[in-house]
Amino acid sequence: MTKNIYKLPKNEERGGLFHLINRFLRMDNSMSEVIHVRFLPQILFLSFLCLLYIGNRHYAEKKVRTINQLENEVEDLRADYTTLKADFMYESKQSEVAKRAEMLGLKGSRESPILIKEVEY
Repeated sequence: MTKNIYKLPKNEERGGLFHLINRFLRMDNSMSEVIHVRFLPQILFLSFLCLLYIGNRHYAEKKVRTINQLENEVEDLRADYTTLKADFMYESKQSEVAKRAEMLGLKGSRESPILIKEVEY
């Protein structure tokens, strides 16, 4: 008679993931009274939720730090813009433009401009 070598004996048959966990953790009777194997799915689910909560908290704190950094950068850029705008407004005044033109050898006209009127026929 031939023996089926692929079939496990009755006492070693697989009972699922939690049976394997119970078999490898080898919980003794005192431990199994405190944390029963039937509660293991709930414990693993709660552990997963805790890890998810912790990860979400770290992600949120990272985003808050990034937002604060960007707000500081925007404030610095706004201050630079205001300073540059004020400098530009000062440099574009006619008196300042005339001073810079004299440095290049150009002189302003001493005569007032002539107004040209349109003639109707």
